Amino acid sequence: MSSINRNEIKIGSKVKVVQKQDQRSGALTEGVVMRILTKSPVHPHGIKVMLENGVVGRVKEVL
Repeated sequence: MSSINRNEIKIGSKVKVVQKQDQRSGALTEGVVMRILTKSPVHPHGIKVMLENGVVGRVKEVL
């Protein structure tokens, strides 16, 4: 998958993230972005966000 830039993610965007414990399996969790946690414009493993349900993960797909 191509990396997603921070400027492509907005508060309220619907995204799919991979949680820390799911990195090996690659299981994705879908939700709405509440906070963007990564400060840099790009990150090799994905931009880290917190979803409205409290899940923290790295964005793999913007829906």
